[in-house]
Amino acid sequence: MVAHEAELAALGDQAGALVRMGPVADHVAETPQLIEAGSLNVGEHCLQRRQVRVDVAEDRQSHEPGEYRRDMTNPSGRRRVVRVGTAAVAMVLVAEAAVWLLRPRERPIEPAPVSEGQYFTQAQIDRGRTYGDGQLWLFLAVLGAQGAVLVTLALGRPAAVRRGLERLGARPVLGAAAAGAGLSVALGVAALPASIAAHQRAVDYGISTQSFGSWLADVGKSAAIGAALSAAGGALLIALVRRFSRRWWLPGTVAVGAIAVVFVWLAPVVLAPLFNKFTPLPAGSKARAQVLRLARHAGVDVGQVYRVNASRRVRSLNAYVDGIGSTRRVVLYDNLLRRTNRPELRSIVAHELGHVKHDDVPRGLAFLILVTPLGLLFTSELGRALVWRTGVNPRGPAALPAYMLGLAIAALVLGVPGNQLSRHVEASADTFALRLTHDPKALIQVQRRLALSSVANPDPPGIVTALIGTHPSTIDRIGAAVAYERETATAPSH
Repeated sequence: MVAHEAELAALGDQAGALVRMGPVADHVAETPQLIEAGSLNVGEHCLQRRQVRVDVAEDRQSHEPGEYRRDMTNPSGRRRVVRVGTAAVAMVLVAEAAVWLLRPRERPIEPAPVSEGQYFTQAQIDRGRTYGDGQLWLFLAVLGAQGAVLVTLALGRPAAVRRGLERLGARPVLGAAAAGAGLSVALGVAALPASIAAHQRAVDYGISTQSFGSWLADVGKSAAIGAALSAAGGALLIALVRRFSRRWWLPGTVAVGAIAVVFVWLAPVVLAPLFNKFTPLPAGSKARAQVLRLARHAGVDVGQVYRVNASRRVRSLNAYVDGIGSTRRVVLYDNLLRRTNRPELRSIVAHELGHVKHDDVPRGLAFLILVTPLGLLFTSELGRALVWRTGVNPRGPAALPAYMLGLAIAALVLGVPGNQLSRHVEASADTFALRLTHDPKALIQVQRRLALSSVANPDPPGIVTALIGTHPSTIDRIGAAVAYERETATAPSH
């Protein structure tokens, strides 16, 4: 429903995932990052190891630097730069085409021009801007720190680390698993100072209710999960490189797509419960009855309806749709159930039902599957170019930082069109909610309360929304409700 501070809190995932799926990840706002920014998680999904036969002669060549260096003298460095650039341009073009193809066909309501001063006091606006600006700078600090680590390692420095990675090449696939886990931990450590500052600011602004010890325990748990996924991802990537050479990205695409589906299916029942308690709404509860009544009216099979104990971490209000198939569910924050009135809850639930009605979780998966081939091709070309420059074995653990840097860049670049699609999806869900409830005043009040509870800037700079916004701005969402109110007021009655 809302991802105001989430859009910065979850942005770190872009450095480790092939692309962040906004429609899928509404709920990451206040839960710890299950996969830390440093995780080598090929699209969040490299969860399984594969046994790969390697020809003995091929394996011997991979350990003979002279043979390898002769191979890398052709094509030239200039040609490699051209190949990397071509792959990058193709990646962006395909991603934009995917946005056009997957965007909701029903045109959302065009927001009416409204002023933030009509709905927020100047003190509230200033507070939201101050908090948001600070979190943005901390995000950039994380990005810079992790980027510096990745670039340094990808260039083969420091020498001691490079030698250690080369020694892991004695058992390449297992060595890559160890390297992946180590890289994940290193990137998590690089992000830690800014992450601590971001948590403390959230506490100071009354958003977070979590003690430092509890928060640190969550970070440790997330780091362990991230390291495990990165180990599996590193092992799979090097196994594919060894088996398929420069064409590894083709079977890699198939693996990412398959694992993505399994990941989204299992995450609500395997990963999410590690951090929060999810309780089905009781059969006789008013909230459950309201959700099911709205769902019947909308013609939506809502799956399960859960309450999550988000108040142990945050004071903000939120709801989200998660899972696919048998794990599909609508999840409501306990804060939301306690602190909203009936029209507000109805508006929020209607928005989430819009996501179910429009199959937005499968839509996010479809986007991932469409952009993965070119994302991995770019990763392959950049990784090979860096390996050629440093002279390390491209089929061993020492090449992993180069590929990981490629994945991080692909994630950041593809995150922009991914967020563009997410904003289309969220605007469409708002339109669905308005037409289902016919209550624009409730949606306006909901947006006010969500922004205030999250200390959000109601009208951030357009460039910030364009680059990192998973949702339309609060003012645009209020403007859509105002436009609907005017539209229905002037429509002829029958």
